[in-house]
Amino acid sequence: MARAGVTVERLTLAAAELADEVGVENVTVAALARHFGVKDASLYFHIKNARDLRVRIALLALAELADRVATALAGRAGKDALVAFANAYRDYARQHPGRYAAMQIDLDPETAMASAGVRHAEMTRAILRGYHLAEPDQTDAVRMMHSTFHGFVSLEKTGGFRHTPRTTDDSWARTLDALDAVLSNWPSR
Repeated sequence: MARAGVTVERLTLAAAELADEVGVENVTVAALARHFGVKDASLYFHIKNARDLRVRIALLALAELADRVATALAGRAGKDALVAFANAYRDYARQHPGRYAAMQIDLDPETAMASAGVRHAEMTRAILRGYHLAEPDQTDAVRMMHSTFHGFVSLEKTGGFRHTPRTTDDSWARTLDALDAVLSNWPSR
């Protein structure tokens, strides 16, 4: 029987908060059970296993980030939209490192298609239409943008940029300038 007050939503949010504190790889059913003051077994009424819990964190994070990006993009186009999207992405990764890491989990195709990841792709493609990119260039540009954003925030998180006096904010701004230049001058086939 489910313990009063313990729901899938509350478990997912608590797991996401725990992931931000200790890292998604350290989110376990046992740690979550301790948080709620229940036995591990009682959580299996709501979740299948630790993998299911991490997938739920990933889905929550994708939805949260999609909402942030949508708000940031409202009324913007071109480079302004690119910068708004990128800044929302980077800010989320900085504020929610565990949730951000969970977003990198490989989801099965059905789960991925039902997730907010689809919204991310649609918003990215909307930005790219402002640069007059069509397929297959859009797909290539989406992959380049995600690789750039993910690479930058991942290196920043692990201290990969601490070896120079230049601020990461300055480098981030120049990176976005460079992305805008590449997207504006996309190479023809």
